[in-house]
Amino acid sequence: MEITATPEVSVITAFFNEERFLKEAVESVIAQTFTNWELVLIDDGSTDHSTQIARYYAQAYPDKILYFEHEEHANKSTAASRNLAISKARGALVAFLDADDVWLPGKLENQVKIMQEHPAISMLLEASEYWYSWEDVNRHNATIQVGGEKNKILTPPALAETLYPLTKNAAPCPSAIMVRSTPLKLHGGFEAGFTGKYQLYEDQAFLMKFYLNEPIYISPLCNNKYRQRTGSCVQRVTNEGSYDVVRKYFLSWMSGYMESHKIHHKKVNRLFRKALDQYERPFIYYIQYKLFNM
Repeated sequence: MEITATPEVSVITAFFNEERFLKEAVESVIAQTFTNWELVLIDDGSTDHSTQIARYYAQAYPDKILYFEHEEHANKSTAASRNLAISKARGALVAFLDADDVWLPGKLENQVKIMQEHPAISMLLEASEYWYSWEDVNRHNATIQVGGEKNKILTPPALAETLYPLTKNAAPCPSAIMVRSTPLKLHGGFEAGFTGKYQLYEDQAFLMKFYLNEPIYISPLCNNKYRQRTGSCVQRVTNEGSYDVVRKYFLSWMSGYMESHKIHHKKVNRLFRKALDQYERPFIYYIQYKLFNM
């Protein structure tokens, strides 16, 4: 395996109690055909054996795999953990791999090539295989393409107007994303306020900042498997009936973000108003008034 002082790609995996899946995720990075990478493992206060698994890999691959945790082994959030990893990452490119997902061997090679061919883009998105067969061989997997035009540089705010959460077109999974580290740090990484159940939307807040500010490329390729399973954040929030509360929290954050950055686009504003109109709460209409009457 190639050992390099400065990796081209930093892979970030934040985990909390993922002992069932973490080894498979890490092994899928080790199996990459592109070898100039580092893997930054961030332990978000795990209480199962995933801490030991992560420490084992960091000891077995000391020049490739790094292990970090929050002070006093605290459980903070996915966003806080990813931000810690970003502060440790050395690569000019950053890719995210959720601890229960896996990559196909050509994932990094394919994405690095596209990033090199298009130096103007800040972020690359690809399709994801929604992975059911890992648990039930009789269930068929489904490849879900990211909405929007493929094999083309899309300038802001095209994807804010095109993708979920302001439309129904599929957004990318975290494990399908590659981003340049400079704009990643410029835009402040992930939003630390998305904790607890609000973690359901922490990736959407992160993505929205790029949709509104940076050129993005969508690839039709699919090199990642997005594990569908019981106990996921999506399932928990949905089952407890908190989805609307979480979505309102995101919309409140988005209004504040757009206001503070003086971002105004007619179509985005219209889609945003439509999203707000679904909720007949006074504070939502107050946000709407502030955002569109400045």
